[in-house]
Amino acid sequence: MSAPLNSVLLLCWRDTGHPQGGGSETYLQRIGAHLARSGVRVTLRTARYDGSARREVVDGVEIQRRGGPYSVYVRAGLAMVAARVGVGPLRHVRPDVVVDTQNGLPFLARLAYGRRAVVLVHHCHREQWPVAGPVKSRIGWFVESRLSPRLHRRNQYVTVSLPSARDLTELGVRADHVAVVRNGVDAAPQASLTAPRSPTPRVVVLSRLVPHKQIEDALDAVARLRPRIPDLHLDVVGGGWWAQRLIDHAERLGIADAVTFHGHIDDDTKHAVLQRSWVNVLPSRKEGWGLAVVEAAQHGVPTIGYRSSGGLSDSVVDGVTGILVDDLEDLVDGLHRLLTDPVLRDQLGAKAQVRSGEFSWDQSADAMRAVLDAVRAGRRTSGLV
Repeated sequence: MSAPLNSVLLLCWRDTGHPQGGGSETYLQRIGAHLARSGVRVTLRTARYDGSARREVVDGVEIQRRGGPYSVYVRAGLAMVAARVGVGPLRHVRPDVVVDTQNGLPFLARLAYGRRAVVLVHHCHREQWPVAGPVKSRIGWFVESRLSPRLHRRNQYVTVSLPSARDLTELGVRADHVAVVRNGVDAAPQASLTAPRSPTPRVVVLSRLVPHKQIEDALDAVARLRPRIPDLHLDVVGGGWWAQRLIDHAERLGIADAVTFHGHIDDDTKHAVLQRSWVNVLPSRKEGWGLAVVEAAQHGVPTIGYRSSGGLSDSVVDGVTGILVDDLEDLVDGLHRLLTDPVLRDQLGAKAQVRSGEFSWDQSADAMRAVLDAVRAGRRTSGLV
């Protein structure tokens, strides 16, 4: 029988307090908090941002923030190496397992901790790298697609959906080293679940505002449908550095009065927006899972999104809890169908709501704990946990 898990080090380029934090950061924080409640010492090493504390404890997780968007990797690497000889900010952590979150780039924790390093990949970034520019994109994709699979060929991988697991195996990661631990979901505030639906058609996008989320497609769809559905309104919930581009795009399309950009809002307000919505639109180019799908489903709101995104083909059961489409033309047609067919919309929404009950952070954390325990015992785990 292996020794119990006492200490875990989590590595991620952002945390949930970061202005650009999203679903992957929520995933790590929720699972880390669950582990902390079970008596495991959990340390999260991440980047600083304006107004952040260098050290903070959130839900039992000790967060250390050092470095910026790129230097976070260098600073964390040096801290891990220094800790092995008993110096630096991580010297007292002494992790049994290290979770190296690869958001395009890994922290290369294997170089310091060997097979105790677990590589967490939400999705592969082939489609996102071009945004970084021609040089950075080539380097980044080389690291993600060639260097990392080679370096971590003996390490445990964890991802959040079956399509992401398939993407990893296509990059050369051994299938018997890839475990799938799906996202959980926070319980929706009870008051929001009893509020009335909007009497006029409202569509919601719940997302970080960055290029690969392709919020422009949602704006284009609303612009094309508005002549046929005059009262149609779009709520865009979330923030990001691409926000002004989207506001300008809405103005060019002549639909500024039909779109509300909410920015970052608290959870109660977010769920109030979801409850009054008719349809959730997720036009992302790539998703690991799509946490917004399940959050909308809690309110009986079906999702429409792109099949090619990968993760949505796992979080959305096509034709049952939502609709998957192939391009913008199909997105417009599918959204029109959902908005004008209340029977179909209600059927999909009801089944989505039932399925949302299958997911919880406790369940996800228990699955992750099983993977980490196996790694501590020298075993590998594969398939849906």
